[in-house]
Amino acid sequence: MSVEAFKAYMKEMKAYQEALNLIFWDMRTKIPKKAMEERTDVVGVLSDKIYQMQTSDDLKEMIETVPTQTSDPLILKAIAVAEEDYQRNVKIPQAEYRQFVVVQAKSEAAWQEAREANDFEMLAPYLEQLIAYNKSFSHYWGYEGHLYDGLLNSYEPGLTTAILDPVFETLKDALVPLIKAIEDQAVDVDVQQILHHFPKDDQKAFALSILDRMGFDFDKGRLDETIHPFAIGIHPFDVRVTTRYDERDFRTALFGTIHEGGHALYEQNFDEALHHTVLADGASMGIHESQSLFWENFIGRSNDFWDSQFKHFLSHAPAAFQTLEKQSFYRAVNEVKPSFIRIEADELTYAMHIILRYELEKELIDGSLTVQELPKAWNDKMEAYLGIRPDQDIDGVLQDIHWAAGDFGYFPTYLLGYMYAAQIYKRIETDIHMPMMIKMGDYSPIREWLTEHVHRHGKMKKPLELIEDMTGEGLNPDYLIHYLTDKYTDIYQIK
Repeated sequence: MSVEAFKAYMKEMKAYQEALNLIFWDMRTKIPKKAMEERTDVVGVLSDKIYQMQTSDDLKEMIETVPTQTSDPLILKAIAVAEEDYQRNVKIPQAEYRQFVVVQAKSEAAWQEAREANDFEMLAPYLEQLIAYNKSFSHYWGYEGHLYDGLLNSYEPGLTTAILDPVFETLKDALVPLIKAIEDQAVDVDVQQILHHFPKDDQKAFALSILDRMGFDFDKGRLDETIHPFAIGIHPFDVRVTTRYDERDFRTALFGTIHEGGHALYEQNFDEALHHTVLADGASMGIHESQSLFWENFIGRSNDFWDSQFKHFLSHAPAAFQTLEKQSFYRAVNEVKPSFIRIEADELTYAMHIILRYELEKELIDGSLTVQELPKAWNDKMEAYLGIRPDQDIDGVLQDIHWAAGDFGYFPTYLLGYMYAAQIYKRIETDIHMPMMIKMGDYSPIREWLTEHVHRHGKMKKPLELIEDMTGEGLNPDYLIHYLTDKYTDIYQIK
């Protein structure tokens, strides 16, 4: 098999994946309810085709022969990535994988119906099947210790519970006392001043303007509405962002849009040489999440951002917002208050939302927790970590799509990405005067730095390799701890 044959093979695989991603976008945004079952069958057919190509004898032959024909680092890296995928996928029986994908699609549909009915029992049977499949896959991959390690590795290569447990404990030890100190502090942050009715169309206009300022290319993407916001790369020339509007709280859509926009900038700025190859993808979900959280939190929630964007915000906001004072507004959008919904959580308590899910996932996979016990376990941990207890499923176990999509092992990458983002921000400060650029509202130097050091590489580098090349060190939670401590000690005047 020749190098050219390998390139053509990758391009064909990518074409099927593009079609599948477009269907997933449609299923999560625009699809008529009665079309869902038929569409899940199409998902199964396309997924089956991709699986066949990822595990074929032709690909195996290319993996063995192409490296002897070229010294091109891009082709050699693509072969290495294809081989990793081959070795994982070939261990899963094709029929079992196809059944898993069909259950995934049906489970997502059941999740939407369960949310509408506020009834976890409608989703529970699908979760039981998806957990069984995930445990089976981890066995196939050779994980006989903690099966959850196999699932972690799917999203963050090289990550294990042995690495993650002490890191998360370090974060808990630092952040839980900080959350408690804020609760005990007499200083009040008046969030009611920003909870006025804000029409959806006006929110959308402001959000679109911020996406544009970030550098999102609308000729290569679009913004739509969905229940659970996401970004999906159909192709680097077609990257779609979604958001959810709450006319009682503009923060949901604004920061959600900035977050998904960070994901989209990553995928829009892969080096064009990577297009139509297995390398046109994020280095890992943790690195991907670092880009979204970098924009959402380190820029969008910063005082410097609102120095430049506050007047622009007011130009889109209703009359009730016009008397607000900028500094008081900044403190209000950064209020720390334990809440039920992860995607609406403040920067500080967000970490506990992820740790809660991580711990529950491990228990579901190791069998110490059943699906039927999950809602109560969720509520118990929410009460223990954040002092609040959901009284309905939609505010608790039904709020995220990830488990309904079979994505066990995904949640930890959110907090991993948060830690990466803090490290990246600190590194950029040595090259760019970040406060000045953000105050000016000129994000192009920041975006260009990220494109040079992160975006363009796609999967050319492993996640820890990328972080070490950028920052000179591996994963280090101290930067996030210092960032959150400094910011909220100031906002809440903690002595």
